[in-house]
Amino acid sequence: MDKFSSFPTTPISPARGAVNVVPSDTNDLPQVSRAIYVGLGGDVTATLADGDTVTFTAVPGGAILPIRVSAIAASGTTASGILALW
Repeated sequence: MDKFSSFPTTPISPARGAVNVVPSDTNDLPQVSRAIYVGLGGDVTATLADGDTVTFTAVPGGAILPIRVSAIAASGTTASGILALW
């Protein structure tokens, strides 16, 4: 039973789903994430929802980055075990 299923989904509410991310220089995520989880640490090169591409360096394993991203690039990403949270 989900007591919160009738609550609206807002940018600050918890994620309701997740998908494994395979970093790619050509493919976008199926939808913009609400955050990303990094399983094994390293660098993450991401295209943010506004179109800017940035690299987060030395992200520790187990980190949740509260960023809305449309893509995770293979070039420049050394982290793995990445999940996009919806």
